[in-house]
Amino acid sequence: MTSVDIENRIIGAIPRTGASKPAAVPAANPSTSGPSFGQILSDQLVVSGAKANVKFSGHAQSRLASRNIQLTSEDIAKIGDGITKAAAKGAKESLFLTDKAALVVSVANRTVITAVDKTALKDNIFTNIDSAMII
Repeated sequence: MTSVDIENRIIGAIPRTGASKPAAVPAANPSTSGPSFGQILSDQLVVSGAKANVKFSGHAQSRLASRNIQLTSEDIAKIGDGITKAAAKGAKESLFLTDKAALVVSVANRTVITAVDKTALKDNIFTNIDSAMII
């Protein structure tokens, strides 16, 4: 069972500082040329997120890459709309449930903080959230 804590993200994990920078993800096969999957994912999240005014923390980017969660530009647009609705209701930290993953979102910063894939949701506890949205 993994406990998720909004302050430390995963209990027992070392908190990251400077989360605004994309996390470096090593290439699976260093002998191949070209960008790694993590770099491509990071680049696409930045482009799609900018259109929907949604940011992804470095922690969230590494979680999405390591758990192979692929968000489409439509998914990111839905997250952006959800953040707008949550902000209108006064939410601060929200849990967004999608058909692919659960996302903890800082509504005030319009930033996805962390992500848990659908298969790992069982027995997880999400703390320090004040709202939840199914998108």
